[in-house]
Amino acid sequence: MKIKTALVSVSDKKRLIEFARKLREMEIEIISTGGTYEKLTEAGIKVKKVEEITGFPEMMDGRIRTLHPKIHGGILGRRERDKEEMEKYEINGIDLVVVNLYPFEKTIEGEHSLEDAIEKIDIGGPTLIRAAAKNYKDVGVVCDPEDYEGIADEIMEKGELPIETKERLMLKAFEHVAHYDVVIENYFRERFGKEGYPEYLNLSFKKIQDLRYGENSHQSAAFYRDEQTKAPCIGCAEQLNGKQLSYNNILDINGGWKLVTEFEEPTCVIVKHNNPCGVATNEDLLEAYKKALLVDSMSAFGGIVTFNKEVNRDIAEEIVTRFYEVVVAPGFSKEAIEVFKRKKNLRLIKMKGIEKEKEEYCTYRSVKGGLLVQTADDRLFGNEIKVVSKRKPSEKEMENMKYAWTICKHAKSNSIIYARDKRAVGIGAGQMKRVDAAKIGALIAEAYGETIKDCAMASDAFFPFRDGIDEAAKRGVTSVIQPGGSIRDQEVIDAANEHGMAMVFTGIRHFRH
Repeated sequence: MKIKTALVSVSDKKRLIEFARKLREMEIEIISTGGTYEKLTEAGIKVKKVEEITGFPEMMDGRIRTLHPKIHGGILGRRERDKEEMEKYEINGIDLVVVNLYPFEKTIEGEHSLEDAIEKIDIGGPTLIRAAAKNYKDVGVVCDPEDYEGIADEIMEKGELPIETKERLMLKAFEHVAHYDVVIENYFRERFGKEGYPEYLNLSFKKIQDLRYGENSHQSAAFYRDEQTKAPCIGCAEQLNGKQLSYNNILDINGGWKLVTEFEEPTCVIVKHNNPCGVATNEDLLEAYKKALLVDSMSAFGGIVTFNKEVNRDIAEEIVTRFYEVVVAPGFSKEAIEVFKRKKNLRLIKMKGIEKEKEEYCTYRSVKGGLLVQTADDRLFGNEIKVVSKRKPSEKEMENMKYAWTICKHAKSNSIIYARDKRAVGIGAGQMKRVDAAKIGALIAEAYGETIKDCAMASDAFFPFRDGIDEAAKRGVTSVIQPGGSIRDQEVIDAANEHGMAMVFTGIRHFRH
């Protein structure tokens, strides 16, 4: 069906003039409204006002422009089935609808009043897009300026749009409107919503890129981001070097970044398979890296290195002597970037800023046929740290326990962390039995010539039995931090007292499955 008439009404006027000129060159009549009409007439493009079609002016400060049977009948009318009715009411067909919506997202990003937000809720635009998408067999719908050139070329070549193109545009149109509605819903849910989870969970994420594959090469994958989430986040990060990020890289970057930003002092976290395998804090960031690497240098091979401070040339020179997949930091010196570029495949990720204030947000996890939703684990401690042993911990022991506990929050359950002097010494994570996590953490330290003597021991959840305490005590651990809450708490406390250990309860656990 030859395209004869186009309705053009856009908020984003990028590439508009060039596209409209091409339509007029093909003798396609253009109907337009408001600012779009003014923009086109200023450019010398012949345009007909909507009110010439409807017989009504724009009303109520532009709230009502296109909501009229002569416009929507022209879009929704099925060219064969509704032909007689269209002729009866003198409704002319509209063959192409070019519409994008009021910038609601941009409005709510900056300072604004509730009234500003409400006035940027587009009513006519989504209605036009939905109508055209519904009648896609007869009407083409274009809501993305990136499509203008290709659409114009197809019309110029064929005089119409092939059905395959109309189907693609229809789907894109419904995606566009659905996203718009979700952003509005989320905005008002934040302002007026009651506590608790909504009856229907509507989410909208924008695709950043297709990935080469998922966790394994036989799985396909893509990376999406929530555009309402502000930096720092992986979706906002800048890649400065290296090949495309993989699915597993993104998971590991997320895990490492969340842990390293728990610390204010210069800190390095090395991650492998979404678990920390090295953590250290030091005024000298290079020393922090070296000490983190000492925890488990073999596991660090092919891992992700994250920093919470800018990386300089000296650190870069040290890192490139080993094989890593990704290096992450809030900044890199020019000299450091040049060093990293010697390894063309090494991914270099610059995170935009450091998260200072904890924002309330939810985490999502898919299960077959559904989605689990929970608030983020954004609290490190409960209401208070309670000393439950006879011996109170020294100031140094308390410092070591808090450090170990911070790492433990980010290791997979069951996890045991040994730490002292602002560094991890042994990490046992992802075990079915807590005592095995305790043994593995100690064995890893000993494998690299370390000892967990005088370390603090952190456990992400309570000890169900005293065996984990006994394992740590015989290796010289002096203090234990754990949530408490077991029916055998007293048995565990008694074990700590027998060994002369200090033990504290946090009142909060950090399961991570």
